[in-house]
Amino acid sequence: MDRETRRLMSEINYAELSALEISGIAWRDFGFKEYTLATYPAFDVSKQIAVKPNGELFDVVIAEQVMEHVPMPWIAATSMFRSLNEGGYLLVTAPFFIRVHGHPNDYTRWTESGMSNLLEYGGFQKANIRTGSWGNRACVNANFKGSVYRGEPYDPAIHSLENEPDVPLMVWAFAKK
Repeated sequence: MDRETRRLMSEINYAELSALEISGIAWRDFGFKEYTLATYPAFDVSKQIAVKPNGELFDVVIAEQVMEHVPMPWIAATSMFRSLNEGGYLLVTAPFFIRVHGHPNDYTRWTESGMSNLLEYGGFQKANIRTGSWGNRACVNANFKGSVYRGEPYDPAIHSLENEPDVPLMVWAFAKK
């Protein structure tokens, strides 16, 4: 997922763009012209539209591993759409086959078609939404057994990275307003 989402972001002129990352810091050093972090509970994507201190909107909004924690994701999708400048980009990632993890709550899971539908409902045109997913049975099993959370290092001899499209662990969408 990380490799693919960084590839997608690299397709745009990100060094000239202002970015808002919601509840994470994975993109802090990516190289955006401007970077803003908004964290829950000070910023609630279901209740607020994000704007810069000067009232301007953002060129990029990133919500990695956020939507499953939002009680009304369709409202959050609309909020993120409204936080973007015209022609801006949204990157969303979310789990599908991941065990429940409340921070503070865990509400939903997403397929590619479900994520696309959610973003359409939020205001994005279907033609401007690209989705992807990755996973396999071995990773799903490891997640449910707990090895992912113990920080077990990746070992190519025993950990497969082969994608099984019908067993997505993670789903992502990259959409243009």
